[in-house]
Amino acid sequence: MDYTLAALKLFCGQLQYARPTSSPSAMTLGGILFQRAWLQGVLVSGQDEGCYILDDGTDVIELQLSNEFQREQWKKGMYVMVIGVYVVRPEELPMIKVHKIVDLSPQPDREAMWDLEVIEAYKVFYQPSVAE
Repeated sequence: MDYTLAALKLFCGQLQYARPTSSPSAMTLGGILFQRAWLQGVLVSGQDEGCYILDDGTDVIELQLSNEFQREQWKKGMYVMVIGVYVVRPEELPMIKVHKIVDLSPQPDREAMWDLEVIEAYKVFYQPSVAE
């Protein structure tokens, strides 16, 4: 894992445009090289359902949690932040192999702020790279 590459703040729907690179652990999105995606959304399927599905309003993605994270109670309806490796799986939901997950449910403006953060990151950091 190359931690010099930033985790891109994205909406799930943007990940459909990510493409593999010659490196097995890296992807590219609009010319930006990345290994990890940073997403936020609502768990529409949690521990009780046997799999973890995140919905951010633009699309859904499956989350693969390590044993360390599975000790926690990640339940349907929680609003969470996840960072992890994006995995394309033909004929299945795309997946994030989660490196970090945080329950943001108690934060009152979490969704509105996240939308603004993703838009700002795109305008400040990603758009100049995409335009080149």
